[in-house]
Amino acid sequence: MFSSEDFGFGEMRGKISTKCEESLISMEKFDFENQFSATDFGYFQDEFLAAEQEYSFSKYQLQQDQQQQLISADELLDDHRYNLVSPPLEACLAEIKRLHEAPTSIQNDVEVVKKKEVSFSLASLGLLYRHGSGFKRLRGDRIVEPNTKDKSMSNDQVAKDHQKQSTEEILRIAGMRFIHSSSQHAMVSHPFQWSFSVLLPEETKNVELVELLLASAEKVGFRNFESARRLLNLCDNYFSSGARDPVQRVVYYFREALREKIDRETGRIASKSSSRGRNHERFDLDKAMTVPDMTKIVFHRVLPFSQVEKFAGIQAIVERIGDSRKVHVIDLRITNGVQWTVLMQALASRRDYPLELLKITTIGSADSGNFIEETGKWLSNFASTMNIPFSFKKVMVSQMLDLKEDLFEFDTDELVAVYSSFGLSSMISQPTQIEALMRVIRGLNPCIMVVAEVEANHNSPSFVKRFTEALFFYGAFFDLVETLMERDEANRSIVESMYTFEAIRSIVADEGEERKVRHVKIDVWRAFFQRFGMEEIELSQSSIYQANLVINRFECGNFCTLDVIGKSLFLSWKGTPLQSISIWKFL
Repeated sequence: MFSSEDFGFGEMRGKISTKCEESLISMEKFDFENQFSATDFGYFQDEFLAAEQEYSFSKYQLQQDQQQQLISADELLDDHRYNLVSPPLEACLAEIKRLHEAPTSIQNDVEVVKKKEVSFSLASLGLLYRHGSGFKRLRGDRIVEPNTKDKSMSNDQVAKDHQKQSTEEILRIAGMRFIHSSSQHAMVSHPFQWSFSVLLPEETKNVELVELLLASAEKVGFRNFESARRLLNLCDNYFSSGARDPVQRVVYYFREALREKIDRETGRIASKSSSRGRNHERFDLDKAMTVPDMTKIVFHRVLPFSQVEKFAGIQAIVERIGDSRKVHVIDLRITNGVQWTVLMQALASRRDYPLELLKITTIGSADSGNFIEETGKWLSNFASTMNIPFSFKKVMVSQMLDLKEDLFEFDTDELVAVYSSFGLSSMISQPTQIEALMRVIRGLNPCIMVVAEVEANHNSPSFVKRFTEALFFYGAFFDLVETLMERDEANRSIVESMYTFEAIRSIVADEGEERKVRHVKIDVWRAFFQRFGMEEIELSQSSIYQANLVINRFECGNFCTLDVIGKSLFLSWKGTPLQSISIWKFL
């Protein structure tokens, strides 16, 4: 493992500024230095931040088993077999009955809610039971535990904050109340008869608001669209007139997505190109995620998980390539490429086996050609400051079906590594594309493949199940954003109203090939990768150490947990898994 203490990068910023001067433009300086102090938190973290700052000023910132092996990618990734299937209702109720004597923090003094006309499907009830039971959904070695006290908060503030329920807890309480009022199995006494007496007035309103949203989703699931619409209209009475809290914001965006789905199903709008009756093209989320802009840079700088992924992933690559003098990295989705400055600094530190060539190749399309070119120039300039022999290549294809091994340039004796940061899930809706990509990668015979993906199941063919999973996932995400960014911050508004809302719309309102956002959990990826002769590698202690250092660097790290489950690293916010990092080799 490498440490920044081994190197003197005191003049690094000046060198980078000189080399990159021609590719930078004048713009109002964003105060990155005050975002992070100079305290060392692992190898090259400060240099990484400096490099990211330089990139943020570039001109493109202004632009916005055998059976498993026989299953096709379409069947596998469409979540028919390889998802966490909810147990039958009877099993859920039996489990809850077994836990009836378990102590709960909320007293049983709630009135029985009026029963719904139709209960959730068995699978959906099982989902809410799983979320509502309070069980830990992860089983593995806990690396980082969330602290009970925020390091930046006074004791009085901590005590006050402990009176509040998190967004996930509000969703869980609402879900369990909804189940209890829906269940026709009255013979089983429910241990989670949540009381409003322990909730603040605003939290009580939020629980009722979420119940309305769940009731509307239930009606949509049974194609009772007019009832669903009326329930959504009732939500308006619960929104605050001023700044909305995370619960109200996540419900607002899910409500809008539900309305759009109802409008499509009832013929009010015809396709995804029409948004709520306004004839304009929808925000292209997949394209936007590949183009660097200031909003994404600002968000990823305050998001611990983004840097955990980069440092843990790069550490794994450094260990795998060992003393190889020629290194070829294939980045499936490069965006700004800042993570490769960390790799450069690690390689530049080698004394006994100096590097002869570092080559980075990225895959792109015509839409991404310009910014990829700029990224390559910027990385070349950075490599020059480090005296690293460097080559940047791009493979441009209109679709992955056109990708061939001979499009890549290889030198003799070079070692190949593949890096995929949220690039595979975007192709799940096009199984032939992702299969073509994986066949090419296998043919390249890389020594390692690093995969970072969203840890969520948003690909169920069941609408209600997909809706429920997404609601809990994005509830945790909005809670995270509430902690990281001020409510009136412009970049936060863009993150929520454009990027996050478009993902929610795709999951909730789109169907068939139009549904592009199809996250799946690590178990699905494991089964899929096995078909291509891939074997998961355990993350080293050094990689986990790097992840730990990064988390501890953030004040909000108190709410983050790192879990090693199997051989993968899971990143969670207040107990809800949001992301996984896994390392693979080809047999």
